[in-house]
Amino acid sequence: MSTATLDLEKVGAFAQQVGALLAGGATTAMMVVGDRTGLYAALAASGPVTSAQLAGATGTAERYVREWLAQQAAVGILSYDPADQTFTLPPEHAAVLASDDSPASMIGAAPQISGLHRRTDQLVEAFRSGEGIAWGDQDPTTFEGAERFFRVGYRNSLVAEWIPALDGVHEKLQAGARVLDIGTGHGAPLLLLAEAYPNSQFVGYDVHPASVDTARQRAAEAGVSDRVRFEVNFCQGYPDRDVDVVMFFDAFHDLGDPVGAATHARRSLAADGTLVLVEPRAGDDLASTLATVPVAALGYAASTFLCTANSLSQPVGRALGALAGEAALREVLSEAGYRTIRRAAENDFNMVLEARP
Repeated sequence: MSTATLDLEKVGAFAQQVGALLAGGATTAMMVVGDRTGLYAALAASGPVTSAQLAGATGTAERYVREWLAQQAAVGILSYDPADQTFTLPPEHAAVLASDDSPASMIGAAPQISGLHRRTDQLVEAFRSGEGIAWGDQDPTTFEGAERFFRVGYRNSLVAEWIPALDGVHEKLQAGARVLDIGTGHGAPLLLLAEAYPNSQFVGYDVHPASVDTARQRAAEAGVSDRVRFEVNFCQGYPDRDVDVVMFFDAFHDLGDPVGAATHARRSLAADGTLVLVEPRAGDDLASTLATVPVAALGYAASTFLCTANSLSQPVGRALGALAGEAALREVLSEAGYRTIRRAAENDFNMVLEARP
């Protein structure tokens, strides 16, 4: 293409946009470093600090810390005072980056993005072959990031908002219910439910043995092993029957055969049981998703690397994608024989669908 046909002003503007995107990708790696070395936590606990002071407080090498601080200031995460050469992490930024316990925390997503980068060559080959990539074949930081990022939303909304929005589920859990979590990963939502509802019994199933081992460790650490257990099994293989609630937390769209999984869940439910899908919030078409979901770019990237790839690695390979939308999910549940389906709740990142046989 001849440069004479280009609007050079638009070229320059888009080049700046791409530069910002590249800086964002590089910054994600720097965020992982800041998280793992305790730099963010130390900055949150201090006032303005020099690179030497921060290095001393964290037991890190000053020359690396100095460069890291400069990059963080360059992208606006930190403020810099040239008069005394100090750096400050504003409290509003600390709420997002310095601790997983903050209700606004997003730092847990950074390792997951790093994990995507480590599997780029694998994904390129999948593009060419059309084959899938199983969840267990992803980089281990993917599992860490999924647990840490999603746990924030579950902690904020699961017990306080989502469970009360379901028809009669809160009361069943209080009295003592049997609950299954399919595709449980590291078990974060089940642990929250077990702490809130000590009269109920919870079982989490996952096909990834390493994740199940981690979930068991988390349950022991939380002191809820008496009412939570985790087992290796797949979405159409668990034997339970007459259970009160079957739940899928940000996992249903990853399945190769979601109709088969929902059908198996329906057979496992008691006559008055409830299926619960916690899924990423999305529109029913690309245009509405792009217009209404602020994290759509992140969602589609994760879907390409993780969710769609995982589905295509399994039989059927329906590949709903992470941002499938309510209409597509309803279609699957209807095919599986559910007669009553409704959106019970939502927040900035998730929607909660309730279905009954």
